[in-house]
Amino acid sequence: MMPELGKYAFTVLASYGVSLLLLLVLVVASVRRARKVRAHLERIEERQRNG
Repeated sequence: MMPELGKYAFTVLASYGVSLLLLLVLVVASVRRARKVRAHLERIEERQRNG
């Protein structure tokens, strides 16, 4: 199912690899940031409840 890429095979496959790596980095960074923000908001809410 792999198309014949000829002399551009390395460039095309490397581009796919870099793109996938960047997407993975963005997802991981987003998840880490979301956890950090959620924890911060929970601390703020806890302080407001205990007032």
